[in-house]
Amino acid sequence: MATVLSVVTSSSFAAGMAVSFEWGPTKKCFDSKSPPIVLSNVPEGTVKLEIKMIDQNASYNHGGGNVAFSGQSQLPYGAFKYKGPCPPSGTHFYKITVKALDESGKALASGSATRPFSKK
Repeated sequence: MATVLSVVTSSSFAAGMAVSFEWGPTKKCFDSKSPPIVLSNVPEGTVKLEIKMIDQNASYNHGGGNVAFSGQSQLPYGAFKYKGPCPPSGTHFYKITVKALDESGKALASGSATRPFSKK
């Protein structure tokens, strides 16, 4: 089994949950509104999504949030508050990880995506 790495990646430990995102209207330097996120193959029984973002170049945890899940395939800009991207110079790569949680808080699946963001 070969592993393919690209700018947008996804991983899971259940039914192939996938995550992607675009920066959309995200403003430079710590925009507190999350970017739009697209989800697919979210497992049945999911009631909450736990979302976190890491600057992979600086190993900086930008935090994240929790969003109630009711079957939606997209989370709009500003679905939760966090510290948005603010690379000190050049382009940094940011990884968003989404965990699908059931009613008891058990993780059913996880997916992630990575995108570049340039200092503006």
